[in-house]
Amino acid sequence: MTKVLFVSDSHGLTNELTQIKNQVNVDHMIHCGDSELELDAEQLDGFVKVRGNCDYDNRLPNEQTIEIGDLNFFVTHGHLHRVKSELTTLSYRAEELNARVIGFGHTHVAGAEKVGNQLFINPGSIRLPRRIQVKTYAIMEWDELDKISISFYTLDGEVVEELTYHTSLS
Repeated sequence: MTKVLFVSDSHGLTNELTQIKNQVNVDHMIHCGDSELELDAEQLDGFVKVRGNCDYDNRLPNEQTIEIGDLNFFVTHGHLHRVKSELTTLSYRAEELNARVIGFGHTHVAGAEKVGNQLFINPGSIRLPRRIQVKTYAIMEWDELDKISISFYTLDGEVVEELTYHTSLS
């Protein structure tokens, strides 16, 4: 089973990033921006990382694409794509890059949603969550593309059941 961790909007937290890394067993880790840490910060070791609107290290890229198994992932913070009002621009950019899974942050609102053949994942924030009071990160896992699960967790590793999302990208 392939597992991918998504974290976003940690806004300077370091112990919490280390805690999450130590409590999850995943194949890949993605930070969707606003870490407010340097590119080479120890706490971000192993993460695919992008620059958010609160990140000042110019070495962080605005976006990244990665291939995991049969899926292309597009990772960005979202502030350059107006994600607080709609996902259309983000969707178009992902389509240009042939990405089917889009990881983003910026809104601090945790959730997953499939639109057409694209899966959008926002892990929420581990510092300043919005809409729900729980600080969250997400894990996407799958064996087959027709059985994809996205689970959201609290900092203590407890599942946030109401946010769990199941879908197919086959």
